[in-house]
Amino acid sequence: MKVLVVDDDPDIVEAVSICFALRWPDAELVDAPDGTTALTVFESENPDVVILDLGLPDMNGMEVCRTIREHSQVPILILTARGGELNKVQGLEMGADDYITKPFSHLELLARIKAVMRRASAPQPGGDGEPFEEGDFKFDFTAHRVYVGNTAVQLTKTEYGLLFHLTKNYPNVVQHKTLLAKIWGREYIDETDYLKVHVQRIRRKFAEIQPDLDPIATERGIGYRLSPSGD
Repeated sequence: MKVLVVDDDPDIVEAVSICFALRWPDAELVDAPDGTTALTVFESENPDVVILDLGLPDMNGMEVCRTIREHSQVPILILTARGGELNKVQGLEMGADDYITKPFSHLELLARIKAVMRRASAPQPGGDGEPFEEGDFKFDFTAHRVYVGNTAVQLTKTEYGLLFHLTKNYPNVVQHKTLLAKIWGREYIDETDYLKVHVQRIRRKFAEIQPDLDPIATERGIGYRLSPSGD
């Protein structure tokens, strides 16, 4: 496995390197001190995972994340001193898979990297059952595709998984912790921001096709349920 570490602080790069050397010695680390170098190294090295700081000297790490996401679904883990819900939400909105604030635990960092790699390699949930159809909403479990009318909705793996579990449990409400455990893993059951961001992204993608169709209903304080007719 190849890991790209993007950080202008040599001490952080060294700490991450030591962490992998002790716990994941087969991993190969490459590093970049700024965003421009990071994008160049990303293209040449084709890493399996990116550990990305936000406070880079030449550009915001958010821009690096967005640029990578334009043509790659490689797992991206933001490792930054910028805490707070807003920064986390912005990072996830840009396409990051996870967000850890400094100072960080070596064990937590490795656990999160293993989790994002596990999610990236896991097959999409599906099955041989008949497609679910109601109104203009269609979920084809065999083809792993979701449609509004005859238009396919372009979903990420995580967005697809979220809609899959809501569809399979329709018309019941699925609790926050259940969705987080099924899609991200049990270590994420308190990360409700992750759910909120992906629900909003799904809603935007449906709205681009049919503005009056919101496929997910919020049950405040409990969870979400599929709302195929936008009710």
